[in-house]
Amino acid sequence: MAKQETVEHKYVYAFAEGNKDLKELLGGKGANLAEMTNLGLPVPPGFTITTEACKAYLVTGEEPDGLADQIAAHLASLEQAMGKRLGDPEDPLLVSVRSGAKFSMPGMMETVLNVGLNDRSVQGLARQASGADAQTSGGADRFAWDSYRRLIQMFGKTVCEVPGEEFEHALDDAKRAKGTHDDLDLDADDLRGLVDAYKKIFFKHTGREFPQEPREQLDLAIRAVFESWNAERAVLYRRQERIPADLGTAVNVVAMVFGNLGPDSGTGVAFTRDPASGAQGIYGDYLANAQGEDVVAGIRNTVPLQELERLDKKSYDELLGIMARLEGHYRDLCDIEFTIERGKLWMLQTRVGKRTAAAAFVIAGQLVDEGLIDLDEALHRVNGAQLAQLMFPRFRLDHEFQPVAKGIGASPGAASGKVVFTSARAVELAAEGESVILVRRETNPDDLNGMIAAQGILTSRGGKTSHAAVVARGMGKTCVSGADEIEVNVPQRRFVVGGQTVVEGDVVSIDGTTGKVYLGEVPVMPSEVVQYFEGSLDPEHVDNPLVRAVHRIMSHADARRRLAVRTNADTGADAARARRFGAEGIGLCRTEHMFLGDRRELVERLILARDNTEREAALAALLPLQRADFEEIFREMDGMPVTVRLIDPPLHEFLPPLEQLAVNVAVAQERGEDVAQEEALLAAVRRMHEENPMLGLRGVRLGLVIPGLFAMQVRAIAEAAVTVTRSGAVARPEIMVPLVGAVQELETVRAEAEKIIAEVVGDSGVEVLIGTMIEVPRAALTAGQIAEAAQFFSFGTNDLTQMGWGFSRDDVEGAFFWRYLELGIFGISPFESIDRDGVGRLVRIAAEEGRAARPELKLGVCGEHGGDPESVHFFHEVGLDYVSCSPFRVPVARLEAGRAAVETDGSDSR
Repeated sequence: MAKQETVEHKYVYAFAEGNKDLKELLGGKGANLAEMTNLGLPVPPGFTITTEACKAYLVTGEEPDGLADQIAAHLASLEQAMGKRLGDPEDPLLVSVRSGAKFSMPGMMETVLNVGLNDRSVQGLARQASGADAQTSGGADRFAWDSYRRLIQMFGKTVCEVPGEEFEHALDDAKRAKGTHDDLDLDADDLRGLVDAYKKIFFKHTGREFPQEPREQLDLAIRAVFESWNAERAVLYRRQERIPADLGTAVNVVAMVFGNLGPDSGTGVAFTRDPASGAQGIYGDYLANAQGEDVVAGIRNTVPLQELERLDKKSYDELLGIMARLEGHYRDLCDIEFTIERGKLWMLQTRVGKRTAAAAFVIAGQLVDEGLIDLDEALHRVNGAQLAQLMFPRFRLDHEFQPVAKGIGASPGAASGKVVFTSARAVELAAEGESVILVRRETNPDDLNGMIAAQGILTSRGGKTSHAAVVARGMGKTCVSGADEIEVNVPQRRFVVGGQTVVEGDVVSIDGTTGKVYLGEVPVMPSEVVQYFEGSLDPEHVDNPLVRAVHRIMSHADARRRLAVRTNADTGADAARARRFGAEGIGLCRTEHMFLGDRRELVERLILARDNTEREAALAALLPLQRADFEEIFREMDGMPVTVRLIDPPLHEFLPPLEQLAVNVAVAQERGEDVAQEEALLAAVRRMHEENPMLGLRGVRLGLVIPGLFAMQVRAIAEAAVTVTRSGAVARPEIMVPLVGAVQELETVRAEAEKIIAEVVGDSGVEVLIGTMIEVPRAALTAGQIAEAAQFFSFGTNDLTQMGWGFSRDDVEGAFFWRYLELGIFGISPFESIDRDGVGRLVRIAAEEGRAARPELKLGVCGEHGGDPESVHFFHEVGLDYVSCSPFRVPVARLEAGRAAVETDGSDSR
């Protein structure tokens, strides 16, 4: 038998072998480098190690078989293309080693530049940089030693976990000794001394000399990038952004090009449109005589990209042409990193750029106008989380509020809070319920915890492309960067601006749109998007591109969606607001909220009733009050369905707490006071007390045990509907029986309700539907039986989640959910987004079996998941008729229902 040949798995791809659609395999950075290479753009040669290699390494801790040989082969090709060898002491090839996952994770994983430098090749790099011009030798020496110190610093921190602050302290000491604040003032001798200092720091923490073998540097850097996928900050960022944990990162090995060769060199980041507002124009940052990390790290303040036209018009014009070409090719805002090496432009990266919520809507509309995408694609490009951000309030400013500083509006929003200077303090105060503003000279990836905890971020350095700006935009956090009037002193926990000192705990306000910083708390006003939804702004006649874009996309979402969107509302005011926001009915009216306040005494009379006469008197007193409530809601929702849930929680929730009441009675007895009424109340509370009331006498069980309670509510609903209908409006009541677990419960309640409805409605033309809330797992599993007695189902996913998981929501979220999220057991709380595999499966079973038994069965959801973007897509998939959510989330649900239709039906143009 012929010997089988082993086919080696392909772990390494040259740039020319990939394309932008291979992000799963090559990561976003690698796929886009490949795409730009194939477009003929000036990309430095290189290769990409796949995400599959990373995943294999993370499983075993060892490189997969064949990877080392494939790297060697591609490295040899790279050396041939460049005419140089890695680490050659005479004319060294240097490479960068960069991470690149499928989804952009700015600053979360590792990068090492200048790999290949050592004590010998640094001399060769200087000679290579000086060329034939001896006059440049001083600058070339400085460049070479600057590159070497950067390698040791990055390699030490990234690969060997040397504390980064030790390198920073050494750099500060060198600048202090030179009498400068700018690292550009350090000459070759200063940097040579800094390299020696860095080597000592490296040895102190690792017990070994800095590695001199270039291939060892490369292999260790690749491993470090693999391992950075599971670094704490990367895990936290993925959890925050809901990025799957099993994707792994690719590694890109790219020939170095140098922006730190002198004033005719530099590095920058460009956006094809403003990522903050969506406005068209030239946006970005440029930093002369610098390497790429200097721009995003914010260690020096950049100049606007337009300045490049004055500094190097040839490169500027070439860059603008490439930007236009990339935007047309990707049909979207592009984020571009570039380096200029002695007048030669190199493209280091492009990706579809992160943008603010406002920019997302504006850009989507612009691209439709330009014919690059259609409205279906525009709808795909925005999401409900972004829309929710646009509905947040903004500052109300008048003459009393004068800014004390102005930076760059890097991520819009209005945020006020107590100043903190460390990530740890931000987390600590936020956990105590305080609003905080994280103030830093510049942020770095280690600040992620504090950035998540803070209401806003303020930095004295950096621009729109700094770490703070990019991460804040991605998270929807307000950010002002580059406010260089502010002198930040982190060790002393204070900053000084305009002669005023602000210490930790003082309150400041930051405006992420204008970049302005205010002392104290600035009042806020409604956003223009909310004003549009409420009808006070006419999108056809307002000079606001955001409002016009939101109107256009929302109109398309409404035209495309199949799911109706209702609201959860218990008062006429809530119903009216939800209707202005686009609600098409009420999916949940909680009647228990109508028993609070002044009516609590009537509930006490009902509970304390000693016989039928007293009970009926209490119910008779409640009836007109309930009827008036329903009349108000039916009038507000004229012509739209209103689902009224009969009283659900245990009655003892309307009584004083047992312990408090017992103490009050005991004290009164000691004083000799007449406490007969209080004693009767205490006896009733003790009689009704339950160890686990959420699983006790509530919902349908109350209606079956307390005679006349549900009958009173049904009569109030029916009488209100008749009154409203006879006044000229249209009432469409739907009565929902809660907590049903067996069809017999629903049949019993329905029989009594139908008699009352028939008696009240008569020939008025009012039609009343009777259905149930599916919130008990048994109800979901016996939905076929229950559907025979129900005209509609509404899924109460809050209780269904509690009972499905065995969680008490009030107890577990603060007790241990943080640990479950930390361990990755949850990617997100199941109370926030539907658990598709467990609770979602119960919903799917109930929907399928309910419809099989009764094809015309109406299906909806009224738990908090009804307004969650991810959950809305699930409810579309399983065939529900509507979702219901709080009034403020109605626009979000409308948008996501449209997006679900476009994406699931496969009829978009992508």
